[in-house]
Amino acid sequence: MNTSLKSRNHAQTKAKNVSGPIKPYGGRLVNRVTDDEALTGETKVLPTIQITPRILADLYMVAVGALSPLEGFMDSATYESVLETMKLTNGLPWSIPVVLPATQQEVAEFHVGDRVALIAPDGTLAAKLDVTEIFEPDFAHEALSVYGTEDAAHPGVAALQTFGPKYVAGSIHYVYANDISGFPADNLTPAETRVRFDEAKWGTVVAFQTRNPIHRAHEYLHKCALEMVEGLLIHPLVGETKPDDLPADIRMESYRTILDLYYPKDRVLLSVLPAAMRYAGPREAIFHAIIRRNYGCTHFIVGRDHAGVGDYYGSYDAQEIFDEIDADLLGIVPLKFEHAFWCTRTGQMASNKTSPSTPEERVFLSGSEVREMLSRGERPPVEFTRPEVADILMKMY
Repeated sequence: MNTSLKSRNHAQTKAKNVSGPIKPYGGRLVNRVTDDEALTGETKVLPTIQITPRILADLYMVAVGALSPLEGFMDSATYESVLETMKLTNGLPWSIPVVLPATQQEVAEFHVGDRVALIAPDGTLAAKLDVTEIFEPDFAHEALSVYGTEDAAHPGVAALQTFGPKYVAGSIHYVYANDISGFPADNLTPAETRVRFDEAKWGTVVAFQTRNPIHRAHEYLHKCALEMVEGLLIHPLVGETKPDDLPADIRMESYRTILDLYYPKDRVLLSVLPAAMRYAGPREAIFHAIIRRNYGCTHFIVGRDHAGVGDYYGSYDAQEIFDEIDADLLGIVPLKFEHAFWCTRTGQMASNKTSPSTPEERVFLSGSEVREMLSRGERPPVEFTRPEVADILMKMY
C-alpha cells in the first residue's frame, strides 16, 4: 500500500484548491508519508524500536494527518499538558496522549538527536523517528487522567500496562509498505475524504464513530443529523478493539448492506478509521471529534456512552465534556443525542424528546445484549436492527 499511499497523498497535496468544508486542526493537514528511498536504505545501521499494532495505528494516523497538528510522538511537556489540562502546549484542546513506548534495552541503544527505525509487527520497517526526548511516563497518573481509573480490568488501562518503561518523542517519516486497515479500498486518508466532500459539494458534513453494526437507534441518529447537514461520513473504527467486539469484516458487510438499502446514496460516504480503540469515554469523544475535523467534517455525533466500557463512565459524560472545551478552538460541532429506543405506541424510533410513551412501551437493546442473543442462536428483533443486518449477524454466529 505504501507506494499507493504516497502517490495518493502527493496528488492531493498538490491540489491546493481542494480543502473540504473545514480547515484541518491547527490550520494545516500534516503529511509525514515519505517518498525518500534513502530512508529505507539506512535501516540496518539504525537502532530499532519494535512497535505493536496499537502503536502502528497511531503512527499511521499521524503520518496521513488524521492527528494534525502532531508530526510525531509527544514529548514530556506535551504529554503532561494533555494529562493536566487537556490541551497541547500551544493551547489547542487535546485529550489523549499519543506516545511511543520503548523498553529499557531499546533506549540504551540511542540518544537524543539520533534517528531510530520503528519496526512493525510483521518485522518490516514502518517509519524512522528523529529522537527529541526520552522520558519516563507516570503510568498511574496517565491511567487516572485518561481513563478515570487504575483498574486493570479496563481495556485501556490493561493496554497501558503493556507499555515499556520509557516514552520516546520525535517527528516521524512513514515508509510502511502494507495496508494496516484490512480494507484498503475503503481506507480513505483525510486528504481523500476532503476531496470527496468537495466533489459532492457538501458544505457541512457530520461524522459517525462506531465499532458496532448499525442498528435502528444509530440509523435514527444519522437521519436526524442529515436533516441538519449536507453529508454523512460513516467512519467505523477497524483498529484494535476488545476481543468480544464484533469482527470488522462482519461489521463492514453490515454497513454496506444497510447503506445500500436504507440510506440516500448521494449523501453518505463510508470509509474506515484504522485507529485503535482506547475505551476512554469522555476524553475519547473529544479525541474522535478532533480526528473527524481533520478528515474534513464540520459536525460529530455524540450519543449515549460514547467510547464507553462497563460502568466506568456516566451515560452522558461524553457529551458533557464538550462543555469544558473552547468550542471555537475545537472547531467541530458536537451533535448530542439522547438514548433512542423503539416506541411501540408510535411504531418508530424515538427519544425522550419525541415520544409520549410510557417505559413499558419502550424497547431498549444494547450491543452486549444483542451479542448474548446471537450467542444463544436468537435472532435480533426488528425493533433493534434491519432484517438484512440480522441475517448477517446470524450467519456469523
